[in-house]
Amino acid sequence: MAGDSRFVDRKVFFPGQYVFRMGDTGDRAYLVQDGKIQIHRVKPDGSTVVLGELTKGGIFGEMALVDDQPRMACAMATEQTTLIIVGREQFQSKLNAADPFIRALLKIFVRNIRTITDRHM
Repeated sequence: MAGDSRFVDRKVFFPGQYVFRMGDTGDRAYLVQDGKIQIHRVKPDGSTVVLGELTKGGIFGEMALVDDQPRMACAMATEQTTLIIVGREQFQSKLNAADPFIRALLKIFVRNIRTITDRHM
């Protein structure tokens, strides 16, 4: 029953707790059920650049599932946050069901985002 979509994994993160760090391997995406997640990058000099914040309904971590590249940023809870976990198999199943044109566009978007973000670091 692990593949049954009625069963959803959730996890609670506390303020200051990392969901993942830049460079980690990505095997899941996350949907914010409640709370707030900060997405940031650490520059070579050790300083931090905040890329954005996500609240209820926000999704993150999906880029690593699209292109199998390491995480390009850190995700950290800034308040108590409940996340819905979307596993690689579940994500790939949805992606494979999409139109091939849409899949190709998504991969291009992810590549472009990574390129633009890397240029500004």
